[in-house]
Amino acid sequence: MTGTETDTATSETTDEFETFEVIPAVDIQDGEVVQLVQGERGTERTYGEPVAAARRWIDAGAESLHLVDLDGAFEGERANAAAIDAVIDTVDVPTQLGGGIRTAADARALLDRGVDRVILGTAAVDNPDIVAEISETHPDSVVVSLDAKDGEVVVEGWTEGAGISPVEAAERYADLGAAAILFTNVDVEGQLEGVATEPVRELVEATDVPVIASGGVATLEDVRELEAAGAAAVVVGSALYEGKFTLAEAQAAVDRS
Repeated sequence: MTGTETDTATSETTDEFETFEVIPAVDIQDGEVVQLVQGERGTERTYGEPVAAARRWIDAGAESLHLVDLDGAFEGERANAAAIDAVIDTVDVPTQLGGGIRTAADARALLDRGVDRVILGTAAVDNPDIVAEISETHPDSVVVSLDAKDGEVVVEGWTEGAGISPVEAAERYADLGAAAILFTNVDVEGQLEGVATEPVRELVEATDVPVIASGGVATLEDVRELEAAGAAAVVVGSALYEGKFTLAEAQAAVDRS
């Protein structure tokens, strides 16, 4: 993609997000904030209590938060509802929540509870029409999570291959009302060794739906590269928790105009 094409893609995908956004992750397992390496249980590093983490990022200038019930993602049903409710009751910025949301009724209940966007992975891959079903009553509220390992979409907490590539999967959701695609590159997730921009670029080119990138961010240059690849936003976890850079530094590193 040429520089001109990149600028065009970035403009198209960030319209709904207004400007490129750096979104802190608050991933919750057993009631605590953790970061996993390549999404594998047993690799977690623990970073304390969810409300405290959320307040930390709000105080640092976060414009929204990315919440994940990791136990829900693995087990197929929400397991950290109390901790997530506490975060929602505490913060005054938009939140997006994923992990264990399997039905339209579950999604609507969360949206009515105060979550701004629900993230559907397994449910949306197994039944794409659920995106349209939820969007009928709650427009622009569904983020479809396409997590990829070795170029294949994976579901059930990143443990099972879906037999389809992210680009093939993304083509389903543009007409179903998806507000965004959350693309997590599991191959680099949690390793703090840098991002893979080409899969992000391919996904941006394949869909008109804004793409939120996640996985592997370790430096400010990684953030800049994902913006240049056309992503509308980036979710950052380990790099922020480990102090590789501050949220203010990440926000300043990208074009905020």
